[in-house]
Amino acid sequence: MKRKVILQRGQDPDLFMHEFEIEGGPGMVVLDAIHQIQAEDAPDLAVRWNCKAGKCGSCSAEVNGMPKLLCMTRLSDYDEKEPLIVKPMKTFPIIKDLVTDVSWNYEVNKKILPYQHPETDDPRMLQEDVDRVQEFRKCIECYLCQDVCHVLRDSEMKEEYIGPRYLVRNAMLEMHPLDQGNRLKDLKDRDGIGLCNITKGCTEVCPEGITITDNAIIPLKERVVDEYYDPLVWIWKKLTGKSD
Repeated sequence: MKRKVILQRGQDPDLFMHEFEIEGGPGMVVLDAIHQIQAEDAPDLAVRWNCKAGKCGSCSAEVNGMPKLLCMTRLSDYDEKEPLIVKPMKTFPIIKDLVTDVSWNYEVNKKILPYQHPETDDPRMLQEDVDRVQEFRKCIECYLCQDVCHVLRDSEMKEEYIGPRYLVRNAMLEMHPLDQGNRLKDLKDRDGIGLCNITKGCTEVCPEGITITDNAIIPLKERVVDEYYDPLVWIWKKLTGKSD
């Protein structure tokens, strides 16, 4: 069955939309359509991909306006009478066609205090504490959550806010039962946790099903509030002479 696929092509600022027609088939995903276009019509079309199994996070893009993994998005999910419109992730600078420069994320990651092991020869953890952070380890760094986040996407506040992916990383470290580090001051002053207003878009687009908002961001917000805005904690710090 013939399907129309409209791709955004070019390099910023010379961007344009190009319509292609592909031969659709059972079980076909959007990445298959892209490869068919490369093979038959546009061998210079740039797209980033690797595993084609939804585990490497490479083929992130936007399909009909929604952040998706191209390899996990079936053509059959969309009305066959309507064209598929595929664009690169809006939040990040375009390199070419569907490929974006996501290197900003790597720089953000470098700023986060890594795991701090306790000074003990016999570290022990309860299984329930281990289970709490295991969900966060499923992240494949596809950056779909970063792409959908309006603080980064629309407000372009990359200097002020680290985005949901790295709030998840902070949560994984802060909730680790053995970690001795404290990242709450950085979350409050540098990483912009207060800018997240809990729209839950990040949770909706996560291909790994991580409950980003409820299980990572909200608990971190609660910890920051308890540490810096609880009046009883403030009074205790004044009385004991302890500060940040």
